[in-house]
Amino acid sequence: MALAIRANQDSEPTNIQAWIDTAFNGELVMPRRIIEAAQLEQTAVIEARLADGNAVTLESFTCILDWLGEDCAIEVIASDGEYPLLGIGLLVGHRLVVDYTQMTVTIE
Repeated sequence: MALAIRANQDSEPTNIQAWIDTAFNGELVMPRRIIEAAQLEQTAVIEARLADGNAVTLESFTCILDWLGEDCAIEVIASDGEYPLLGIGLLVGHRLVVDYTQMTVTIE
């Protein structure tokens, strides 16, 4: 899914492609390289428990996300992964449609 993020209201957008991860209950996880390129500001360090039960320390950053035509201030978790992951925190209250016949994904 194509997304546009910004460090703040005055910064230029950074366009990313995110995978939808319905097992992630947060909003957005992004690789550190994208966070650094977008110059996002770190806002917190949080303790979390992964699905496998391991406790980890995660860095959280703030960004402005163009979400379905509206600017939303969200928290982004830094990862060492390769791809940004969009979680159910952004999907709540919306309808996710995966149409395998048309090979499309839409969020309404």
